[in-house]
Amino acid sequence: MSSNHDTSLRGYGLLRDPRLNRSTAFTREERERLGLRGLLPAASLTQELQVERVLENLRRKETDLERYIFLLALQARNERLFYRTLLDHVEETMPLVYTPTVGQACKEFSHIFRDTRGLYVTADDRGDIRRLLDNWPEKDVRVIVITDGERILGLGDLGANGMGIPIGKLALYTALAGVDPQHCLPVQLDIGTDNETLRADPLYLGVNQPRLRGDEYDTLFDEFVAAIQDAYPRALIQFEDFLTPNAYRLLQRYRERVLCFNDDIQGTAAVVLAGFYAAARITDRTLADTTFMFLGAGSAASGVADLVVTALVADGMTETAARARIWVVDSKGLVVRNRRTFKPRIEHYAQDKPSMSFMDAIKAARPDVLVGATAQPGMFSEEVVRLMSEINDRPVIFALSNPTSRSECTADEAYRWSDGRIVFASGSPFPAIETDEGPWRPGQANNAYVFPGVGLGAIGCQATTVTDRMFLAAALALAGTVESADLQHGTLFPSLTGIREVSLTIATAVAESAYAEGVAMAPRPDSLSDHLAALMYSPTY
Repeated sequence: MSSNHDTSLRGYGLLRDPRLNRSTAFTREERERLGLRGLLPAASLTQELQVERVLENLRRKETDLERYIFLLALQARNERLFYRTLLDHVEETMPLVYTPTVGQACKEFSHIFRDTRGLYVTADDRGDIRRLLDNWPEKDVRVIVITDGERILGLGDLGANGMGIPIGKLALYTALAGVDPQHCLPVQLDIGTDNETLRADPLYLGVNQPRLRGDEYDTLFDEFVAAIQDAYPRALIQFEDFLTPNAYRLLQRYRERVLCFNDDIQGTAAVVLAGFYAAARITDRTLADTTFMFLGAGSAASGVADLVVTALVADGMTETAARARIWVVDSKGLVVRNRRTFKPRIEHYAQDKPSMSFMDAIKAARPDVLVGATAQPGMFSEEVVRLMSEINDRPVIFALSNPTSRSECTADEAYRWSDGRIVFASGSPFPAIETDEGPWRPGQANNAYVFPGVGLGAIGCQATTVTDRMFLAAALALAGTVESADLQHGTLFPSLTGIREVSLTIATAVAESAYAEGVAMAPRPDSLSDHLAALMYSPTY
């Protein structure tokens, strides 16, 4: 996947091309040969020194939103320096280019807009989407992230401002898994917004009308997918931040027809399942012996529940028995059979019990694992955490909602209310907590551990579909990278400093699964790992 970008540029034009620009790292010989003499200060710096300067300026900014803007400006002028900075300082920069900062960036997207990046498709483009794709400069797109902006993180309908999500996700594809940026295409399906605050904003950049829905929506999406298949037949499509009913409907509509997946459903499921496997090493309880309770019945919760069932069935349990291990609580209380007012996708998890509240459900189920995916802060109160701690010696609680302001509880609250016995993970990052036994580092169940590796593996073996077994393989591979030292400090996920190695491990497992299932079209190489590693983009110059 090495870049075939135009190398004929010279002089000032070369310095204005973000893919080729190395700025003050051009050597004296290169400046002479490429017509750059006099266009740069005299000193020639290494990329390492350039990164040092980037960090110095980044840390001068007063807010994370300013840091986000600064990093995107760097991406627009020196792409490899941007990715080198992200990769070398991933723990500092990833929360800036993606969650939690990207949530604020999306809310203010129309106000902070500088350089365009990505493709915007509107209802006015009906009948012309294939021709619209020709305006995109790259002709070998391999990964597409698309949103319609209706359910951005836990923030709701942000319309065209949601473009910050595909941009951020694809930056992580490159930084964390080495997918060449020229192969990445962010797409915003701009079909209006029902957010009246946005529509009243004179600076709002999206289509200023209510959302397109129903058959017209589906017809537009069908045309988009067909156009992608024609223009980029090898491309993976990642659905991102769609409202839950649309998320499930679109996934079911296309998953057997094109190479695609939904990160909110399947990516979240894989990273959380990996966290469950890691937690089991602390609690000394197998997955088959675990009772799970989910607070929230959206795409994240149901996706995790479905993959848990896949994992249990793969281990020999019947599907009926596997589903019985899962209890789901929605806004009306425990999902039970006689209520019949729940989403069809969670019907399999309805318990044959009387209706009851969340707290009563905990008392009845006595769950080993409690998962929050509500986008409602504070749902895991002190009473909830203490009850879980009475039931379990080592209570396992995952507060998955993000951004941080939407988390069901903070890491500090979970630690204090469980008297330090908690096994905890969250959707957003929380700082370490100093204890008498040393630092307790709450892990982040971040999809960035999974989706870049899944994407690399799928496109690297030319998979025709992305299967549930491939996500199970990803979860097992991720769990296998967690060291005992991580667990001792309360962390259920590996250090981000080795994320490229983790992504390669996941990509290899995903490709292995694709070959085993007969959905990989590329000839199988002697070493899958070496083959995939050779595809990875290097930001070094």
